[in-house]
Amino acid sequence: MENQAEKISIVLIDDHKLFREGIKRILEMEPDMSVVGEGSDGSDALRLAQRYNPDVILMDINMPNMNGVAATESVLEASPQSRIIILSIHDDEGYVYRTLRSGASGYLLKEMEADDLVEAVRVVANGGAYVHPKVTGKLIDEFRRLSEQEAQLESLPGQNKGGVHSSKIIESLTRREREVLQLMAEGKSNRVIGESLFISEKTVKNHVSSILQKLDVQDRTQAVVISIKNGWVKLT
Repeated sequence: MENQAEKISIVLIDDHKLFREGIKRILEMEPDMSVVGEGSDGSDALRLAQRYNPDVILMDINMPNMNGVAATESVLEASPQSRIIILSIHDDEGYVYRTLRSGASGYLLKEMEADDLVEAVRVVANGGAYVHPKVTGKLIDEFRRLSEQEAQLESLPGQNKGGVHSSKIIESLTRREREVLQLMAEGKSNRVIGESLFISEKTVKNHVSSILQKLDVQDRTQAVVISIKNGWVKLT
């Protein structure tokens, strides 16, 4: 019973039963995860959230009766401790922003690999955020636009102070970690980063963990956002 209590409790919401069953099999192969409920639309999500108060709800964005955006807002009102990851076939930034603004903690494309799904659930369950690498670039573009607007309103003394602090942080990264950070900002997955730098995916994961620790952030998305804001990465 003690081990069961330590598992990440998950609710799956998707109107395609075959897809839902595949996700369930992947998650229940993990010793620290348990799927406690399944449903096909937003009303099911609300009902199951109230019943189980799950750690994570994996939910399709396009569903009958109530879509994922509306369901996210309703579910978080009913079960504020639950964390929501949206599943989607859309990599359009409009979908991403709408779901994140509604309170979701993650956005995954349905073309994801099993390892990415498992990692996303663990990150989100532990309080972080997870965005599919393919849509990271779209978030970066929007953040850069907002940052440029924000920079026009900031005072020079505040910027200088931040610059001194940020320079110490970036100097703590090794040359390889800076290369990995740059590729993270370009939306590359761990596998692609490894292929680009001719290192193993496991080595990439170690570098990413080190980067997160040095930047004092919980997840890749936060690391990329901070790096863009401080000019640590170059974007074209």
